[in-house]
This record gives sequence, structure tokens and C-alpha cells, in this order.
Amino acid sequence: MHPMLEDIQLVAFDLDGTLIDSVPDLAAAVDAMLSERGLPAAGEARVRDWVGNGSHKLVERALQWACLREPAEAETDAALARFMDFYGQDPCARTRVYPGVVKALERLHERGIIVTLITNKPAAFIDPLLRGLSLASFFQLALGGDSLPEKKPHPAPLLHMAEHFGVAPANALMVGDSRHDVEAGKRAGFRTLAVPYGYNHGEPVAESGPDGIVESLEELV
Repeated sequence: MHPMLEDIQLVAFDLDGTLIDSVPDLAAAVDAMLSERGLPAAGEARVRDWVGNGSHKLVERALQWACLREPAEAETDAALARFMDFYGQDPCARTRVYPGVVKALERLHERGIIVTLITNKPAAFIDPLLRGLSLASFFQLALGGDSLPEKKPHPAPLLHMAEHFGVAPANALMVGDSRHDVEAGKRAGFRTLAVPYGYNHGEPVAESGPDGIVESLEELV
């Protein structure tokens, strides 16, 4: 067992960029939304740097890039609705689970550690993704970016999760790929672990100062 798991009773995982590479499907939905408006496609490389703050921010960044200006709120809301329509058609079409993830989840489950999910992705997409990728059975509770009034990097979702299971924050671990995950974990009093292969706006996640880094989640177990 990895030293980061010592005295840990609950592990909260981020989803996109930590457990799954969802950018291909997100980029396809973003580009479909932009194309419908007669705007240029953004492509996977750009979208990879835009994800992490929820769908509203992703769409806002895409419009700002394509229109070369700050979009109006109503414009973003309308584009977001279409993005959600496109993405919801098949969110698992190109999305893949990262190597080592299934083994890590299996071993944590075997050891009786509470395994949860805290993502900024809209909650409506969580179940279809987890079921489509055969991951649903591992998680005891999942929170989306719209499940509570606040989302990461705010600590509220993490504190809610710890309280729900009666676990002290000091005995909980936040695992993610971005500075938002690390900040949320630190503010909540969780231990923090980062993976370097995900989406962090082009910045090395080590710069956010997590308590630990693993190249693959398989190292956890």
C-alpha cells in the first residue's frame, strides 16, 4: 500500500483527467456547438487546456477564443445548452479509462476504503459515463459540479463528502490532476495526491504543491 493511504478511510477521486481521458468527446461537442454557429473548430489540443472548471467555463472559453471577445452571458447560456445536447448524445464514444485506474479502484474496494467521486462535470453526465465505462460499481457516492452550490476549488464538496460518511478530513484523500483538486483538498483539510498526465491548463500539477504525486494510480496499491 502506498504511504499516502496510511490512516485514510475515504478517497475522493476527480474524474476527467484523473480516471478518464474525456477530452476527445468534449472537444467533439465543443466543435459541433461552434460549427453550428459558423465558428472555427477549436480541436482537442485547445480543449485539453480549457477543461477543469465545469461545462459553463469550458463553453465560455471556447466562445471567447472563436469570437475573439468576451461572450455575453445569454450567448454563453445558449451555447452551453447546445454543447450539453451534443455531449449527451454519446459521452463515452471516444473516452477511455487511464491505465492502472481499474486495478486501483478494485484494490481500494477490497481494502474497505470508501471510494467516492467529486467532479466539476454536470451531475447528469456522471452516471452515463461511469456505467458506459464499467466504473459505476466502485463508487459509493458521486458529486457533480452542480450537485451543490459550490464546486472545486471550493472545499464544500469535499467537506460534504467527509461529513456524509462520518470521516474526519484528516483521514480523507483527494486525488486529482489539477490545481483545483489540490486547492480544494488543502482547503478542506484532506491529504492531496496528484497525477501528472491530466488537464491542468498547461501547468505542471507539481507546482500546486500536492502532498504526493504518482505517475499511475496503480502505484497507490
